[in-house]
Amino acid sequence: MSGSPLPDAPPAWPENARAFLSENRFAVVATLDPDGAPHQAVVWYRLDEDEIVVNSAEGRRWPANLRRDPRIHFVVEDDYRYVGARGVVTVIDDQATAQADIAEMARRYHAHEPATAEALIRDRFEQQHRISFRFRPSRFNIDL
Repeated sequence: MSGSPLPDAPPAWPENARAFLSENRFAVVATLDPDGAPHQAVVWYRLDEDEIVVNSAEGRRWPANLRRDPRIHFVVEDDYRYVGARGVVTVIDDQATAQADIAEMARRYHAHEPATAEALIRDRFEQQHRISFRFRPSRFNIDL
């Protein structure tokens, strides 16, 4: 990464990481359970400007962990190449926003199967209480 961010400003994504993240891959998020043990989950994600957006149905462990402790570690890998980032999430409870986020991800991950994406949105996601989390990384770990 060229240059140094201001002390209080999160760093911007390097272009090679942004390009890597724009391809459809799954991410692993790590959160902390109440007893301090790590918990990992495989998730869809999207990059929105310099923020990572992840989304879940309410009731799962990792969203509950993030509500209690907003620290997150995020990694996307492909063979020996990977992008990792850590940060602090902002919780998005607004259903219109959370539903729009998961719909956009469904369409992204099922771009070659648009009927499947729309069926997932209509028959599954719209029936669930959804939650989104956004974070701008405070630190990267990149090997591309």
